[in-house]
Amino acid sequence: MGFWKRVFGGQSVTSVGGAIRDVAEVFVPNASEKSRQDHEAFKTSVDQFGGEFSTRGQGWFHEFVNGINRLPRPFLALGTLGLFVYAMVDPMGFSERMRGIGLIPNPLWWLLGAIVSFYFGARELHYVRRKAQPKRKPAATFQRSISGFAPESRPTPATREQWSEGK
Repeated sequence: MGFWKRVFGGQSVTSVGGAIRDVAEVFVPNASEKSRQDHEAFKTSVDQFGGEFSTRGQGWFHEFVNGINRLPRPFLALGTLGLFVYAMVDPMGFSERMRGIGLIPNPLWWLLGAIVSFYFGARELHYVRRKAQPKRKPAATFQRSISGFAPESRPTPATREQWSEGK
């Protein structure tokens, strides 16, 4: 090591070593950094999955309406598949019903299309807006982060003041 120190000088060896490390990381990723990123991705996905179930405990009526809101898409998909089965099982009955559907006037089809598109569009907009809103931490998580489990998320005095104004 003494030879290289004399050739490059004391600090130069460190800078050359750092440059070599930086070049090597272009071809081979830093294992600890990759592990940290993998952990962050896992943590984010678990938090997102947990967020889907955070609305529990709001009462039986809320759960009932939430269950009903989940039914139209499966009913539409299974109903469409059911039409194919019905056409194969009873072709004459199927053709009679399809002739009946052909008698429905166009304005009624437009109304049905508007209802279905507004239903699914409003539902999609609801979820898009919900993602855009910043999520506030529950009090238990906030206390855990203060006590040292997650030092990177400790609140500053400014954020404490901001959170207290929001209550």
